[in-house]
Amino acid sequence: MKKILFILFIAVSSLGFSQEKITEGVVTSKQTMSTENAELQGQLAMIGDIMTTTYFKGNKTRSETNNFMTGSSIAIMDIDNNQMLMTLNNQMTGKKYVLQTMEPSEDDVDSVKVTKGDSTKNVLGYECQEYNVEIEKEGVVVKMNVYTTDKISAISQQSTMMGADLKGFPLYLTMNMSQMGMDLTITQEVTEIKKEPISDDKFDMTPPAGYEKTDKLQGM
Repeated sequence: MKKILFILFIAVSSLGFSQEKITEGVVTSKQTMSTENAELQGQLAMIGDIMTTTYFKGNKTRSETNNFMTGSSIAIMDIDNNQMLMTLNNQMTGKKYVLQTMEPSEDDVDSVKVTKGDSTKNVLGYECQEYNVEIEKEGVVVKMNVYTTDKISAISQQSTMMGADLKGFPLYLTMNMSQMGMDLTITQEVTEIKKEPISDDKFDMTPPAGYEKTDKLQGM
């Protein structure tokens, strides 16, 4: 009995610790894509899981995504300076970058509808608030179910586009869309959260050498 009580105490203590506000650390997330269309599912299977590593420190965030099929992308966001640097490197586009403000465009604001949900979800010990998001662009409707926490100071690239109505950092989301008669579901889930020191070099907004400036990056 004492051993069981000790295990329960450790579990509850760990849960309480994970609920503290974290202002510096690393978040790892996994994105998977699925569809009932057999041909498309075969292509998605070749891509596999897409992993993203997010470094955050105070009001600065850096997200790195790498996949051998889709290439690599980096987004660095600085709230204090209201700046965002995005880079993309893949076989289709080559090496491109965009440096812009973090303010969502009027088109983005007009195309997004955010509604606070009634549910919560526990992800890695964090109780997350539900938000329902609907995005309509160029005739394509995307519906998202997002669960966010206010215990992590990191900035989400998706959240910057959705505006102030979506509060917190997403730890779990599902995205459903239909295009050309095919339904596609994207699931993104945070798999690890670590509190650790992050070097300021991670948030350098200098465009990398060898990258060409562009107005818009496709695929980000």
